[in-house]
Amino acid sequence: RSSDLPDAVITMLGTEANSKQAINYGCIVEDSETHEVSHYVEKPETFVSNVINTGIYLLSFKVFDFMKNVFEENYASGLEDPGSQKDTIRLEQDVLAPLSGTGQVFVYKTNRFWCQIKTASSTIYANRLYLAKSQRDSPDLLESPSEKNIIGDVRIHETAEVDPTAKLGPNVYIGPGVRVNAGARVRESIILDGAILDEHCCVLHSIIGWNSRVGQWARVEGFPCDPNPNDPLARLASDSMFNEDGRLNPAITILAKDVTVSREIIVLNSIVLPHKDLSFSYKNQIIL
Repeated sequence: RSSDLPDAVITMLGTEANSKQAINYGCIVEDSETHEVSHYVEKPETFVSNVINTGIYLLSFKVFDFMKNVFEENYASGLEDPGSQKDTIRLEQDVLAPLSGTGQVFVYKTNRFWCQIKTASSTIYANRLYLAKSQRDSPDLLESPSEKNIIGDVRIHETAEVDPTAKLGPNVYIGPGVRVNAGARVRESIILDGAILDEHCCVLHSIIGWNSRVGQWARVEGFPCDPNPNDPLARLASDSMFNEDGRLNPAITILAKDVTVSREIIVLNSIVLPHKDLSFSYKNQIIL
């Protein structure tokens, strides 16, 4: 509670990551008894701590006084150096790091699930976490796994129409007004409002956008980007979208709004922008 820390200007939510991945985040060194942040480094070059910043903060109004001083200092230095970003304040580097070790920054560590969403691939993993949470806290929101063609955690909106011969799961969300026709297969995917999955199509590790349609016997498939399941501190990697050759790194497939995939077409590891009709197969491409 903030009332327990009367001197706290910033309380940040922290969690743990393994030593290899921790350097990709803001790293926190804390007092184990008081939870005061004694040292903070944003994305250090070498290992500092397993405790990382989740990007969630509880701020006192006092922080604005400190930010005012930072702004004035940056502005004054910017007058001497026209190339500097004198109108910019970086919360982590300009506020958190200087205040750490002054008795004004504290961390609250959580052991609940946390996922950084910087890429679309993160959304599929976050969906899995939320479905697992629903299984624990509100299992009535999910479909019964005893159903013949339901595997694992699956949530279907009450307005969606799913043929009983379609096979769903694990980790599938079916949105409002979606129609899933006979023999369709959906796994590790999010199907957004109004989408149509025609007979015997296959959707794996993908996001199907609003009012999009996947034709009969078509296949829309992405590449799973999951953290190491054998490491409880592993986090989802936030890799660049492109590799050194300028090609798409393996990731989930995304169909944006109002995309039509013709029958018997394969779309693999691709991103498709809105209002496209695909009559050819695509692999590792961005369809503009």
